[in-house]
Amino acid sequence: MESSTHNTERIILGIDPGTNVMGYGVVQVVGKKASYVAMGILDIRKTEDTYLKLKSIYNKTTELIEQYLPDEFAIEAQFFGKNVQSMLKLGRAQGVAIAAALQRDLPIAEYAPLKIKQAITGNGAASKEQVSKMLEQILKIPKEDLETKLDATDALGVALCHYYETNSPLRTKKFSSWKDFAAKNETRVHK
Repeated sequence: MESSTHNTERIILGIDPGTNVMGYGVVQVVGKKASYVAMGILDIRKTEDTYLKLKSIYNKTTELIEQYLPDEFAIEAQFFGKNVQSMLKLGRAQGVAIAAALQRDLPIAEYAPLKIKQAITGNGAASKEQVSKMLEQILKIPKEDLETKLDATDALGVALCHYYETNSPLRTKKFSSWKDFAAKNETRVHK
């Protein structure tokens, strides 16, 4: 779904899906400035039933949407690992969170972990701790709000990555190829 980048004020809900811990982060955008609103986790490690975990993820995502009234929803995409069972479980967790956003007609964007780390730190191989430290500095997160669980800062990173992606001057125009880009940007392209 396409996001509404023309809004001067908007709320972005970021989700880091997980079958044991789901992180969430909320960013408010006013004009061209993003600021920290909230972050936290849903810890479902003690829930043994897989389907009850999925229900908890759906309910928590719905609750966050009702609480923060986001205009846009961004979620971390699955990464391809060696363990197929883990990927399937993560895909289910991601799916129920997306379903909650779809139920509220929110525009949805997915970002790969490498893309998120690149957007926040400039390094796609950055550690979770490095992402957390950069978010603390960029968004001026109060020390008392800094979540000890890195899933929360990861989710905040998803939201901020979405902000960066949707505010990029190159994103406002769609290009079908480099030739199309050159044709629409003659003053910027040297021949």
